[in-house]
Order: sequence, then structure tokens, then C-alpha cells
Amino acid sequence: MDLEQLSSAVEGVSQTYAERFNIERDATWFVLKLQEEVGELTQAYLMLSGQARTKGKSPEEIQADFRKEIADVLCQTLLLAKHYGIDLEHEIEEKWLRWNKV
Repeated sequence: MDLEQLSSAVEGVSQTYAERFNIERDATWFVLKLQEEVGELTQAYLMLSGQARTKGKSPEEIQADFRKEIADVLCQTLLLAKHYGIDLEHEIEEKWLRWNKV
């Protein structure tokens, strides 16, 4: 699956979620939802690194939560880019991968 296919699949899930829970996905929602997910990733990292309470979770559960929060951040980033019509493959090529050619 390429980035565009992944982005479209994630969009479908997000759209269904929004319809089910009557959420208006406007520009503000996309940015704030990404921020929420980054916060959850930070919390999972703090637990993983022993810098926060574990809330009774096992090390395996904490590691699984960390992995899932990374996925959430990526998916929300894809959604934000899709909302603004940003070609992430192009932007990644321009910002990051061009350094492979230097």
C-alpha cells in the first residue's frame, strides 16, 4: 500500500467515526485531534521510559500502547494533509529525501 492508498483508507475510517459520533471534522478539529494524539503518544512514551506511572499495565501493554499511539499520530497527520490537499509524498521528497541525493 502506498501513502495515497493509506491516506484514503484512513480517511474512510475517520469519516465513518465522525458520522457515527456526529463530529464535524473542520480545520480546527484536524489540528486539535493531531495534538491530542501527540499528547497520548507522549504519555505512552513516559510510561515506556519509566517516567510516569504505569496505571497497572504490564510492560507488554505499555509497549503495545506506544506502538498504537505512533500509528495514531501518523494517521492524524495523514488526515490533516488530506484535508489541506497536501501531497505528502512530494513534500517528503522535497524536505527529507532530497538529502539522499547530496
